[in-house]
Amino acid sequence: MIKPPALRKGDRVAIIAPAGPPDKEHMIQGKRVLEEMGLNVVLGRSLFDVKEDLVDLDQMRLADLHDAFFDPAIRGIFCANGGFGTARIAPLIDYGKIQRNPKIFWGYSDITYLLNAIQKCCDLVTFHGPMVASDLNDKARTKETASSFLSLFTGESMTYDSSKSPLYTIVNGTGEGRLVGGNLTLLTNGLGTPYQVNTDGAILLIEDVQEPAFKIDLMLTHLEQAGVFDTVEGVVIGNFQVDPDEDTKIKKVFQDFFASASFPVVEKFNIGHCQPNYGVPLGVNAKLTTSPPRLVIDSGVM
Repeated sequence: MIKPPALRKGDRVAIIAPAGPPDKEHMIQGKRVLEEMGLNVVLGRSLFDVKEDLVDLDQMRLADLHDAFFDPAIRGIFCANGGFGTARIAPLIDYGKIQRNPKIFWGYSDITYLLNAIQKCCDLVTFHGPMVASDLNDKARTKETASSFLSLFTGESMTYDSSKSPLYTIVNGTGEGRLVGGNLTLLTNGLGTPYQVNTDGAILLIEDVQEPAFKIDLMLTHLEQAGVFDTVEGVVIGNFQVDPDEDTKIKKVFQDFFASASFPVVEKFNIGHCQPNYGVPLGVNAKLTTSPPRLVIDSGVM
């Protein structure tokens, strides 16, 4: 797996919006946070564009993605926010050229589709992490969320244990392998496509937002019947951002679904649609343990 180069102060990075235009004020606030990290920030040409013609919109979003990857002066690419439509541009991407120009690509939610497509087609580490407008704006941002970006500079590995948030073990054990995954809805949407997540010998991360328990169960069942859990080494359950009553139902879904699993399953990681939202590299080695519950992840940069 190719690791992109680490960031240094003064580096130029791009913000793009392949899943939809961000709120302008939130965008300004989030951009300022990256600049305070010492980064020189440029914006994609189509960052705020809205079009009814989806074909035209696809081409504009694709152009921003390609421009950011192919410009040798840009060393990192951060997505502004989630939305919809990244699956539409996945088949249009020049993966060969991206592989020859490896750099940090960072986002989550609908961006999950691109994280997995780029990782699978380019053998490039990608990053599931907080986005510039939706997570770094003044109202949402926490110190922990912003600090998630620091590992891109230091190259340090990450240890996530109950000091970051209380973790709960569903199935005991130890598992080690590549960390893969992302948003559960997008992972399910990718089944049967060239961009389907590869979970063979991997630790699978899942998260989502405001989905009812019955739909979570349906998606897990879909993944199971597609063989996604056949050879996993562990499951990391992120934040599902629902009200307390639905959270109780979802917890029961996870307990019932994984009751007979042969791999460790740990829940309540603050990864996904939450604050704080901890960024993690995908495609690197990770180790999941349950005594105590802990996830140790290799650095995503070199």
